[in-house]
Amino acid sequence: MPNPYLSPGVYVEDVPPSSKPIAGVGTSTAGFLGVVPNNITMPAKPDGSGSKYPVATASKPYLVTCWNDFVTQFGEIQSGNAFLAHAVFGFFHNGGTRCWVVRVAAEADLSTGVDELSDLAAIDEIAIVAAPGVTSQTVQQALLDHCKNTGDRVAVLDGVKTPATITATDISLTARSETGSHGAIYFPWIEVNDPTSATGGTVIVPPSGHIAGIYARNDSTRGVHKAPANEVVQGALGLGYRISKAQQDGLNPEGINVIREFNGALKVWGGRTRADEAHAEYRYISTRRYMNYLRESIDEGTQWVVFEPNTSSLWKRIVRTLTDFLTNEWRAGALFGETPKEAFYVKCDADTNPADVRELGRVVTEIGVAIVKPAEFVIFRIQQTTGS
Repeated sequence: MPNPYLSPGVYVEDVPPSSKPIAGVGTSTAGFLGVVPNNITMPAKPDGSGSKYPVATASKPYLVTCWNDFVTQFGEIQSGNAFLAHAVFGFFHNGGTRCWVVRVAAEADLSTGVDELSDLAAIDEIAIVAAPGVTSQTVQQALLDHCKNTGDRVAVLDGVKTPATITATDISLTARSETGSHGAIYFPWIEVNDPTSATGGTVIVPPSGHIAGIYARNDSTRGVHKAPANEVVQGALGLGYRISKAQQDGLNPEGINVIREFNGALKVWGGRTRADEAHAEYRYISTRRYMNYLRESIDEGTQWVVFEPNTSSLWKRIVRTLTDFLTNEWRAGALFGETPKEAFYVKCDADTNPADVRELGRVVTEIGVAIVKPAEFVIFRIQQTTGS
């Protein structure tokens, strides 16, 4: 290699950093699945030709970044696409900015499973999935299985529109389980303006699209570690059922998140997953989503490690990279502890990487994090005392 130093002088060189920063991944892109018939009425193109936009191809994901994108691919809100259209509109109205939409031509296409989810699995940026208005056990279980298998997203599920009784078993047909920890269910359905009504009427629609928008809004304003609850449902005018505190007492422990009215505001008043008691560490949707965020961020941010020489120097670089990332998370309020040492630990050394592990071509790092949990039950103890 030629010597670059040919004359006396000062030479400034770039030195690669000892640790590479990890950038947090996005958490608010949604994936929607819904019915849009082949004969849906599509809007006319603005070129004056009189021709109309073609309806989007069935079973193919389309990126939608604004309401107009949806209209030109799936049509305005109408009877054929109402649940999906209201959901996407509610998503944007509540703070969502980016989603992928897959249509099927008929409700029967959803009855035996959700094959279209395999197309959504290939879109890495999706962090939330929903099938607005679909409450069958088969489809909702398929959504939960999809989220568990991908490991980087959660399902927003709708409760039954008109349950026989206001009980968890009638509102949700899916059982609480480990797989259920990858999704959350919301009840009741909500009342919104009906643009198809000539008299300015309203219609009852599933809440999942609006809730997905709240997830996105919450991530932007507070962070994914904050539970997406105690948030106003923008665009909602009323509720399909008015739930009392006594009724919610029987629903909340069973993982049914209720939308309730407080002083005229309709708020999401629950933040639980469908996890059973054996997997209570993922009781809260914020915990599941934050762990997804950590896993995906670390995965994408440490790809540079692959094929590096597996030495103590590499171990130290890994520790520095992860420590810097987790320290920023602690400063953002996502990790519990007065100091970073109390909030997390990172271990990558000879103990985690003995000779037999290195011979297999592996480098093993142990990470422990203390995630903040939502203050679900706020208790003030008030005592009357006698003045002295």
